[in-house]
Amino acid sequence: MNRLTIRARLTLLYVVLFTVAGLALLAITYFLVRWQMDADPFDSKMIVTDLLKTGGDFKALRELLQAKTEESNQATLTTILTQGGIALALVLTAATGVAWVLAGRALQPLHRITATAGRIAASAGGRGLHERIALNGPKDEVKQLADTFDAMLSRLDHSFDGQRRFVANASHELRTPLALNRALVELAITRPEASADAQQLGEALLKVNERHERLIDGLLMLADSEHEVAEQTPVDLADVAEYVLEALPAGGPAVTSLLDPAPVTGDPVLLERLVQNLVENAVRHNVPDGWLRVETATVDGRARLVVVNSGPVVPAYEMEAIFQPFRRLGRERVGGPSRGLGLGLSIVRAIAQAHHGAVTATPRPGGGLTLTTTL
Repeated sequence: MNRLTIRARLTLLYVVLFTVAGLALLAITYFLVRWQMDADPFDSKMIVTDLLKTGGDFKALRELLQAKTEESNQATLTTILTQGGIALALVLTAATGVAWVLAGRALQPLHRITATAGRIAASAGGRGLHERIALNGPKDEVKQLADTFDAMLSRLDHSFDGQRRFVANASHELRTPLALNRALVELAITRPEASADAQQLGEALLKVNERHERLIDGLLMLADSEHEVAEQTPVDLADVAEYVLEALPAGGPAVTSLLDPAPVTGDPVLLERLVQNLVENAVRHNVPDGWLRVETATVDGRARLVVVNSGPVVPAYEMEAIFQPFRRLGRERVGGPSRGLGLGLSIVRAIAQAHHGAVTATPRPGGGLTLTTTL
């Protein structure tokens, strides 16, 4: 049976099912007719009694027997229709149950493919691409579909790994020349014979170099956060948020907080970076005399972090764009040295997904954003 294709198996199952159902109906019909024939109205005693009633008139007796024959035939037809209908309903019910079970067994490989695809789709960031269906069985249509799906997953997994390795390797390779540039510039501007113009130029170069170093650090963090979390440590987001808020420099927006316990299990370094990026994003993209509110809580068994700030009005259609790497909105595309790198919220989303969570952004009517992270 397992050597047949799924089309041949379904055909064979349907033929067997219809054959069994037909034989059952035939047997029931035969039993009903035989049962009705056993109740023969023409026994000898009845014939003698009818003959006496007719006074020996054989013509009247024949008419009486014909009437009884028609009555017997009608009773037989009525029995077949009623009892046969009941039998048909029972056979159809049993056949439906058997067909449901057989169809479920035949479609079980498809359910397995669907479940695997669902798990991979739920694990964003390409972390579920290592999973395979690995379907065993005959070389039928479903086996070919599963093998093709596995081959596609293998190529996607290889592509995602190559992309992450490229980002990590490129970031590591760029760190060395940037560190060398910083050392050379610092050495040049600290010499006693360095002019004021050279010192001013060196300080500008150091700022540019520092920005490049932060960019490299952001790329490394993004590459690391897109991997599965290896270190699982109990962490309370309330403690992390309190630590990050205490480290904020003075002179920024007014900060309020409502930090209820929000325990999670994950990488403490990545979770701290998540909170830090959200808070820094809320501080950077704010307005003069603005405000910032941070809330933590446990909702439906999941830890929730909410960061709300005042700021410029952000269109609702830009909500997804702010999570893309190097995407900046409006004036942020041509900002000065204080502008963001365009990686902060990308790192936040990658860290949240690595902890089987999600982050969403909602624009406030008066300006600013509400960023909600659920882990």
